[in-house]
Amino acid sequence: MNAGASNQDQSLVGRPPKALVALGAAYMALLVLAPLVMVFVEAFRKGPGGFLEVFALSDTWAAIRMTLIVAAIAVPLNAVFGVAAAWAITKFQFKGKSLLLTLIDLPFSVSPVISGLVWVLLFGASGWFSGFEAATGIRVLFATPALVLATTFITLPFVARELIPLMQEQGADEEAAAVTLGAGGWTTFFRVTLPNIKWALLYGVLLANARAMGEFGAVSVVSGHIRGKTNTLPLHVEILYNEYDFVGAFAAASLLAGLGLLTLLIKSVLERRFAGELSASRRH
Repeated sequence: MNAGASNQDQSLVGRPPKALVALGAAYMALLVLAPLVMVFVEAFRKGPGGFLEVFALSDTWAAIRMTLIVAAIAVPLNAVFGVAAAWAITKFQFKGKSLLLTLIDLPFSVSPVISGLVWVLLFGASGWFSGFEAATGIRVLFATPALVLATTFITLPFVARELIPLMQEQGADEEAAAVTLGAGGWTTFFRVTLPNIKWALLYGVLLANARAMGEFGAVSVVSGHIRGKTNTLPLHVEILYNEYDFVGAFAAASLLAGLGLLTLLIKSVLERRFAGELSASRRH
């Protein structure tokens, strides 16, 4: 009798109620699938010719180029920081570890608009570093450096938070063995640590890149909205929409939607092929 009850419990756990599944599917269709479909429907409302018109604009290509430049700088910076932070937190004991973990999570809890405003307050006319441009000749606000700083802050946690749980589960036994056998610090990292975290690292970089290219709030504050110079693709979409070029706005937005779909596809492939290695990084 107990065995029958146990089997029944397992059956209940393994098969959720159909109503619950239907509710979840309907909720996702309404909030995720329908808006995504509408982006592509509106983008092609005037046919392929209307869709391609926006890509004949120099401002569109300037926005795409700026988006790629910002992501190409911010994502590698956070990949290096994420690996270093995860290594320090999981392999060593030191004062301030809890503070470091808190700071890593800070961008998750701070509004993107606030994270952009911080750089305005620091490098603005009355900010702490207001003389930086005069001293160095490097313009920060309303230029590429401000976009990079804001994007780097927003995407800071993604790589570190993918690696920390995995490296905690792996422990430091393999590194200790390598050191015992005479391997140096860099050799231990490249021969032992990096191969063990490479797929989780790729996963974190993938998420950080998607967020970097799609960020709006933080870069909107620091960009100055200078057409052809400091606008990223999300900002360009806003400008086109405000100018009532709806087809152009949705056509440009379809690139971001495509990036999201590509990210989802690669994410699914990684999770299927390397589920065991990535499972630890899901536990946070």
